[in-house]
Amino acid sequence: MSSKRPDIEAAELAIDFAKLVDILVERQSSLPKRLREFAQFCLNNPEDIAMYNIVSLSQLAGVPAATITRFAKEMGFAGFTELQAVFRQRLIGPRMTYADRIKALGDASAQRDGVNVDLEHPRAILDTFFQTGVDSLLRLRDDVQEQPLEAFIDCLAGAAAVHIAAARGAYGVGAYCFYGFSKTGKRAHMIDNLGAMREQQVGAIRNDEVVLVLTFDDYSAETVDVATMAVQQNKTVIAITDNELSPVVKLAKHVLYVKEARLGHFRSQVPALVLCQSIIVSVGQRQDGVN
Repeated sequence: MSSKRPDIEAAELAIDFAKLVDILVERQSSLPKRLREFAQFCLNNPEDIAMYNIVSLSQLAGVPAATITRFAKEMGFAGFTELQAVFRQRLIGPRMTYADRIKALGDASAQRDGVNVDLEHPRAILDTFFQTGVDSLLRLRDDVQEQPLEAFIDCLAGAAAVHIAAARGAYGVGAYCFYGFSKTGKRAHMIDNLGAMREQQVGAIRNDEVVLVLTFDDYSAETVDVATMAVQQNKTVIAITDNELSPVVKLAKHVLYVKEARLGHFRSQVPALVLCQSIIVSVGQRQDGVN
């Protein structure tokens, strides 16, 4: 009789990337913290998993190679090679052109996350951010699908107002959304917790309005709290975040994903800003059509 758990047997059926994502979402609460962190790295950097060997990935993810092997086996694979095959399969067909484009970016793409980047030379830092920015924009263009984008914009366009929750690294993008929506004629408000009155700010949101939350990677507790309170009060929440394991995904009616470019602990806001700018323009156009 097999000693494997039922969830491991289910994982063996993950013959494509989409099914593997579903399994990770289902099992995220039961995974040990280290494996859960690597799972998020996988979803944020699927091309890296497909292209780099286990030693390079160990450096990029900041985890021991043994953790990667353990993660692969926890997902029901014999080892890293079988796990990597799922991510490589993701690049087949229409994705192959993307893989070629990534390769064409040059050696600098292999230097992201601070690996082999000479931090004493500002030009080297600029070049690395530039390359990772191009990388992330290409990935954003491929990853954002028309139907989820349309539904997201429809929700915003139909709302009487948008209340924006964004903190720490995501605050700049959230502040720009407040400015951008205001310029299009859409009533916009920042949930800024001024005077420690976040609860009151959420309570003032009407049922015909929408809460837009933006949070990435470190998932600011303040932003997650806003989304949780809003859902508890039957408000509509939509989210822009980085992957399917983000804590705001299960709280949101509509979700769009942005894989952020980064250099070490520094994240580029370029991909999130580009996505938000496109959403603001689209909402503005629909506002004009109604007026």
